[in-house]
Amino acid sequence: MKLVKLFGTALVALSLSAPALAQQAAGGKPDQVAQLAKMVGLSEDQQKEVRGILDEMQGEIGTLREEARALQQQMQSEIKADYDEEAIREHGEDLGDVTGEIAALSTLMQAKVDEVFTQEQRDELDKKMQQMRQQMQQQQRQMQQQGQ
Repeated sequence: MKLVKLFGTALVALSLSAPALAQQAAGGKPDQVAQLAKMVGLSEDQQKEVRGILDEMQGEIGTLREEARALQQQMQSEIKADYDEEAIREHGEDLGDVTGEIAALSTLMQAKVDEVFTQEQRDELDKKMQQMRQQMQQQQRQMQQQGQ
């Protein structure tokens, strides 16, 4: 379970890495799978399998995120003097259901991707994530010291 959280963190960290940002600035989409492959040594077959999982699950998650945004907008439209409490509560309940499903699908996606890794790759990812966390903590300390 710890590794699943680490993988999610790895994807976030990879998406925030300098090469990814440079690629985004140039108009391209960062290839998280290629970055992950480089990080832990995924084979071509593993990369293909991970891409399939991400493509399948991210499409469904994206649809649910759009649904959540629409529900949030509906709730915002109820902020007025003649509000409808029943509608607000109904939209809130629906939003809770949708965000719960997003969380479940995201966790399932991470678990399915984790299943593709070998134990050695999991260990390597764990090691790299620890290094990234240490670097981020060091950067935060430096920023705090500069602010004083």
